[in-house]
Amino acid sequence: MKSIRVALAAAAAGVALTACANPIEAGAAAIVGNERIAAKDLNAEVKQYEQALTAARLDASALRVPLSQFVLYRMTNESVYRQLAAKHGVQVNESEIDAALKDPGQQQSPEINLLAKGVPPGDARDYLRGELSVRKIVDKLGGPQNQQALDALRKDFEAVKVTYSPRYGKVNTQPTQENPSMFLDTGRFGKLTPTQQPQAQQPQG
Repeated sequence: MKSIRVALAAAAAGVALTACANPIEAGAAAIVGNERIAAKDLNAEVKQYEQALTAARLDASALRVPLSQFVLYRMTNESVYRQLAAKHGVQVNESEIDAALKDPGQQQSPEINLLAKGVPPGDARDYLRGELSVRKIVDKLGGPQNQQALDALRKDFEAVKVTYSPRYGKVNTQPTQENPSMFLDTGRFGKLTPTQQPQAQQPQG
């Protein structure tokens, strides 16, 4: 089996988010701004992602985090991308997505690049639409070299409140080689506590 290379700091496609302490409704894995990620949808995504890893002959153990956590973080980021695109009125056309589907990014192939972000082939177009939207927002605000643009984008990300189900624990804002998990265990039914907001990063290729 081949290994899949995933940078710990970019394991969720480059954007780390804060978990809030608000109550969460039954059956939800997370509440992201005005969108709900259902636990059943997360389970379906994890199954699809596992199948994609197997088909690509990739070793999931190289992720060093539970697949459910990895996929949930990707779904959370994708939801934020979608909401920010709507807020800023940016659109991505199909030809732009077609081009992004051919980009190998930091991996050896476009497919592996997406799998390294927690994206199975069936979700590639939706995910890339969101990721490309964020890049367009940065350009609209002044470009990636403009610190004011990056600060404005960071504020936009912080404004989208995220609440995870207590079953996952609380967000690990400083993953290390010793503890790469995306969540810290607070007990199966423990109450989430606010975490420090880490610096937002741009979606990576």
